[in-house]
Amino acid sequence: MNRTAMCATPPMGWNSWNTFTDKINEELILTTADTMVESGLLQAGYNYLVIDDCWSLKERDAQGNLVADPEKFPHGMAYLADALHKKGLKFGMYSCCGTRTCAGYPASFEHEFEDARQFAQWGVDYLKYDNCYKPRTISNELLFHRMGLALANCGRDIVFSACQWGTENVHNWIRSSGAHLFRSTGDVQNCWNSIRDIALSQMDKLGYGGSYCHNDLDMLVVGMYDAGGNEYISAGGCNDTEYQTHFALWAMMNSPLMIGCDIRTMNDTTKAILMNPEIIAINQDIECRAPYRIEAGPHPDNFVLAKHLSDGSLALGFFNFCDTEAVVSLEFWDLGLPHQAGYGLAFHDCLEHCDLGVVREHFSPQIAPHGCKIYRCRLVKEE
Repeated sequence: MNRTAMCATPPMGWNSWNTFTDKINEELILTTADTMVESGLLQAGYNYLVIDDCWSLKERDAQGNLVADPEKFPHGMAYLADALHKKGLKFGMYSCCGTRTCAGYPASFEHEFEDARQFAQWGVDYLKYDNCYKPRTISNELLFHRMGLALANCGRDIVFSACQWGTENVHNWIRSSGAHLFRSTGDVQNCWNSIRDIALSQMDKLGYGGSYCHNDLDMLVVGMYDAGGNEYISAGGCNDTEYQTHFALWAMMNSPLMIGCDIRTMNDTTKAILMNPEIIAINQDIECRAPYRIEAGPHPDNFVLAKHLSDGSLALGFFNFCDTEAVVSLEFWDLGLPHQAGYGLAFHDCLEHCDLGVVREHFSPQIAPHGCKIYRCRLVKEE
């Protein structure tokens, strides 16, 4: 078998954990799948539906196989995979490199090859592979190489999502394991401080991700408001400005876009944020160039992310992490565009979906607290 090249660009989809944790079942998955299709999320690019932890029985069967909980999933996982495939979706599941999953269910330590074959037989397309209960005497590098080898030889194309949390200098070795994604942070919480801290923690690691192996900043909390599968996740919630900034940061930083809210009840604002085609296009640009950070004024909580796109344009994200409104200023020479070069930048606002005209030398938008402005800019020769 020759595997198809997977995840040239960051994957997009939905994951059950943030809102539902252990409260998952067949009906939830099937109704969520219907919503992904009917709402337009699938058409927008969200094609993976991933069941997280707590899907199995607490023990393997007599043959050593993982067993789906028959009360939660009475028809089994192959049935679900087939149902999702018929809707045009791809099916994702969860395991762990340790002896148990994070919620205490059987995991894949020393069962990697048999579990990979079982996932393939079920029709799984994506495996989120967590990092709990790892034996202390074995390195993560060895364990993730082991599952990478198992998945590469399981008989099916399965995306390998390494949920490694950023320990053991994962960014230095994870690409060689065969992983398509690597979690580089702890778990996201549904609050502004968590979003801010995760984004800032990865500013010095932006260059480690790339095509076929993407730096995963964890799942999206956009549209969750006061919800969450447990108290740790819910964490007080965010306002829509903060959710917009969260989505823009993840898109600009080339993270997978995995929705975590209950999409069956999402409001129009949440839909507009998650389905903004211009922000998604920046995330899905085929070259997956890492953005670079430009300081924007005297306050360290104001900055610009600039990202080269495959058509020669630039994506520019202006971010205000302050608690008050601020002007975030960019001098074009910091982009490599001196005034004497004779070019300006034609700005297109990706949030308001309008052209702003040609700007020269500098640009300084006013931005709300915890807010952002995202532009797609192309060079224009001055007359």
